[in-house]
Amino acid sequence: MISENILLQVFVIFTAAKLAGELFHRLNQPPVIGEILVGVALGGTALGLIPEGSEVLDALQEIGAVILLFMVGLDTRPSEIRIIGGRSLAVGAMGIVLPFFGGLAFIFLIDGSFDEAVFVGAAMVATSVGITARVLSDLGVVHEIESRIVLGAAVVDDILGLLVLALVGGLVAGDLSPLSIAALAGGAVGFVVIAGLFGTRVVGAAAPKVERSQIRRGPLALALSVCLGLSAVAGALGLAAIVGAFLAGMAFSELRPKWDLEEQLEPIYELVVPFFFVVTGAAVDLTVLVRPGTLGAVAGITALAVAGKLIGCGGAAWGMGRRSMSIIGVGMVPRGEVGIIVATVGLSRGVLGPDLYAVVVTMSVLTTLIAPPALKALYAGRPRDKPPHVGGRRNEGIEGIGG
Repeated sequence: MISENILLQVFVIFTAAKLAGELFHRLNQPPVIGEILVGVALGGTALGLIPEGSEVLDALQEIGAVILLFMVGLDTRPSEIRIIGGRSLAVGAMGIVLPFFGGLAFIFLIDGSFDEAVFVGAAMVATSVGITARVLSDLGVVHEIESRIVLGAAVVDDILGLLVLALVGGLVAGDLSPLSIAALAGGAVGFVVIAGLFGTRVVGAAAPKVERSQIRRGPLALALSVCLGLSAVAGALGLAAIVGAFLAGMAFSELRPKWDLEEQLEPIYELVVPFFFVVTGAAVDLTVLVRPGTLGAVAGITALAVAGKLIGCGGAAWGMGRRSMSIIGVGMVPRGEVGIIVATVGLSRGVLGPDLYAVVVTMSVLTTLIAPPALKALYAGRPRDKPPHVGGRRNEGIEGIGG
């Protein structure tokens, strides 16, 4: 039986997350930032209302991450991946390379730990599809060519970033021989390719039987079962569970409109996902952030995170004009929930210590705060879409991206 203390903690976390999200929404900032910051305030180094080592809260945090990545996968159709165009592929690829090696080199030079360096590098490659798409939608510029390239490249970053996380997780787990690296890469690529290519076909073949079944909300039950199943398989293969959740979402992406999956999952999403962000924020040690050395690391990592996307992604848009290059570079800057997920995986596996965990989470928050006003300024004076699709889908407008 769940103790009254746990129920009180769940109540406090959920209520505080919703109130903080509402406040930040009114401030024209992503609600996720409010959820993270309220977690920091409720954590052990501040108010102490969220205890460390709670199995119930840790489970809710992991389930929140799985549902979050499943929802992102739902907005990532394999058919869209094939038509996003060479420009988006180039932007996405350069958004991986420069930030990864920049973060790796910086941490290795100041800390000397290869394991920590590669995990920070992996956190640097992320681009938050959800946050970027929401900002572009609120500005009413989703259908601008720059926005389409950004959203397409962010999808590429999602897939490559999760693959990088899978490889990094295996590299720091043990044997670093070329054979083991090749085996790990082959296993990770194989899992991603098989699930990505055949997931939609398998789900599509099963759809008629599910629709005829007597199971209440059968499509939703199937989606959740596949999500949890692929998450478990990913974990058994040594990958992060969120890789399986993302691929499961992709498998159902073609059926999402027909089955109204996003609408059906929304209540579950609203219940469990805030626990991921709040518990993540609670793990940040505020005493770490006031140390001069840590503040320097935050400044250095954040500067590299911004510069890596501006130079890499903006440079990949060469020939489109300075303003368009800037828009694309800035649009790829937010790390948001994806960078925080990578940091949480590193902390849970004992690779990242409290210092670097706090650095990566802070970097993810800062890059998320930087992008909205910068994009608004860059798009100022340009005609808006009529009407703006507020609250639109994360990957709206990918179709038709040119090379």
